[in-house]
Amino acid sequence: MALALFDLDNTLLADDSDHLWGEFLVTQKIVDGPHYEAQNNRFFQDYRQGTLDIQAYLAFQLGILAQHERATLYRWRETFVTEKIVPIIAPQAGAVLQWHRNRGDTLVIITATNRFVTGPIAQLLGVPHLLATEVEEQDGRLTGRPCGIPCFREGKVQRLTQWMQETHTNLTESWFYSDSHNDLPLLEQVAHPVAVDPDDTLRQVAQARGWEIISLRQPTLPARVPVR
Repeated sequence: MALALFDLDNTLLADDSDHLWGEFLVTQKIVDGPHYEAQNNRFFQDYRQGTLDIQAYLAFQLGILAQHERATLYRWRETFVTEKIVPIIAPQAGAVLQWHRNRGDTLVIITATNRFVTGPIAQLLGVPHLLATEVEEQDGRLTGRPCGIPCFREGKVQRLTQWMQETHTNLTESWFYSDSHNDLPLLEQVAHPVAVDPDDTLRQVAQARGWEIISLRQPTLPARVPVR
């Protein structure tokens, strides 16, 4: 049974859920609009350029979770998923996920975006395993601080290694689908790296190394789901 690993943002989704959550908070007037939006956009550009300070970003992005009761946060999140996430599920995401289910593979979403945002998205996509940046909890409340290793860049490899030890799985014949050059540390570890609607840097690397390059945003998949 092989692992089928999937990045989430701009891979299974045709946009970035982390950035969209920040925009949602602004439009709902939950945060200080102009300042928060500027910071959210700056961090997003840093991510794209490969210069993101993950700890600074998490301090910014998770802080709002400590300021409100869980019931309120969950209500906002439900609206967010319905209005902002459902419309951006990549058209062929379901097909590639089902292809791996039919093979008997173990499906895992592995994402830098925090579990509060991504938990219901993984459920929506029917993916049973989620490795995400964890949010600290104390006395039933979210503290607004990350917990453990952020699931970002080399941290994805570390988190996956820990999970594989716990689940007695390995990377033999494994797959990883991602759009981002930030995921090169993990793409280089798997048997079948797949660049999905990749950014320019990842596209260049994939072409040079002969990796699969596909789009999940087209009305139909290529003649076949990538297989080696």
